[in-house]
Amino acid sequence: MSDTIIQEVRNVRERHAASLGYDLDRIYIDLKVRQEKHAAEGWVIVPPPANSPPEPDLALQRTRFARR
Repeated sequence: MSDTIIQEVRNVRERHAASLGYDLDRIYIDLKVRQEKHAAEGWVIVPPPANSPPEPDLALQRTRFARR
């Protein structure tokens, strides 16, 4: 699937990772610092959901998309 918005997000993410040497610890720290800065500026930070989404019913999907 080729979508210009998705591609732009991937490009930004790639440039960000490259600027930090692809070091996951540095990337995590940088993202946390940015998040704290945005929160201090008044941005609303939406927390992740407390529970993970339910597992998809693969049997139902197989039935739905089965050839008839």
